[in-house]
Amino acid sequence: MSRYALVAAVVVADTALLWLDGTQGWLLAAYAGAVALAMAAMNRLPFAAFLAALALAVLTGGSLALLTCTGFQAGHRISARRDLVVTAGALSAYVCVLLLAVQRSPGAEEPWISLARVVVLTALPLLVGRYVAEQREHLRRERALIAEQERLRERLRIAHDMHDSLGHLLSLVSVQAAALEVAPLPSDRQRAVRGLADTARAAAAELHEVVNALRRHDAHGLEEIDDLVARSRAAGASVTIETRGEAVPLMDPGASHAAYRVVQEGLTNAVKHASGEPITVSLDWQPDALLISVANPVSRRSPSAGGGSGSGLRGLTERVAAAGGLLRVHPGSREFRLVAMLPLVPALAGAAT
Repeated sequence: MSRYALVAAVVVADTALLWLDGTQGWLLAAYAGAVALAMAAMNRLPFAAFLAALALAVLTGGSLALLTCTGFQAGHRISARRDLVVTAGALSAYVCVLLLAVQRSPGAEEPWISLARVVVLTALPLLVGRYVAEQREHLRRERALIAEQERLRERLRIAHDMHDSLGHLLSLVSVQAAALEVAPLPSDRQRAVRGLADTARAAAAELHEVVNALRRHDAHGLEEIDDLVARSRAAGASVTIETRGEAVPLMDPGASHAAYRVVQEGLTNAVKHASGEPITVSLDWQPDALLISVANPVSRRSPSAGGGSGSGLRGLTERVAAAGGLLRVHPGSREFRLVAMLPLVPALAGAAT
């Protein structure tokens, strides 16, 4: 339903109820205009529109559709404590006035009927609007978290591709130029070859600087997993971290970074494919290895919940393998689990020396 259609429907519905109650003439026209103005201001001034709806409800005993619409919009737009105080105060005043009117009017409806009407027409729309706003904010934060992880992943892919392809080619050019430098060539050609060799070495150095700059955001380690979990919680994810055994620092930077990436990939996949489901991160310190697992229930809303991206898991498998570990994916009908084993041998060797 369009905005104008909604305004017309509310005006017609509430005006018809007041007309059936016996109101006619200019009072009915003034009431219809007031309802239309409140509906028109609902999006830009939701709390003012809600207060106007409460005032009209007190004066006329109606405004049922207007109360519902403005209450939902006010609940949806509550973002500060001041908004909550204003809305709660207005609702409390409306309840008090309504109960006072019921007690002073002979033959009026029972007080519990008035309270039920308040709950259904005002309190319930407010709560529904607040719930919808929180769900939208939750989804927005989840999408922002997923987008940030995708940007970092693409950044690393570019860095790896540049290092593997361009770095290899520049190395070949440098080797060939160095061979030509020592070859018996005329003086003018030797100067050209030396210039070519210097240019190739400078290009290789600049390439390494660019790759290092791209990789700076990927220099996280095991000690930053708590911060990663905290950021996920701030984004709205329900994450629990469990630790077993005596923690041992991973002296190998590759293993430490692989541990961080396992948790990061698991959280990203869980948020993407099983939004709203609880996530459990487990760090189990064994005598010779660190066992990491990220588990989440399979969401009923998505048949591929927790499935993850094939390229992301392939890259993560290679990273864990490079650190001497193993990565396994356990998709089940009720739970998806990402498990990694990273050896502690490098850390023990470093401690022994």
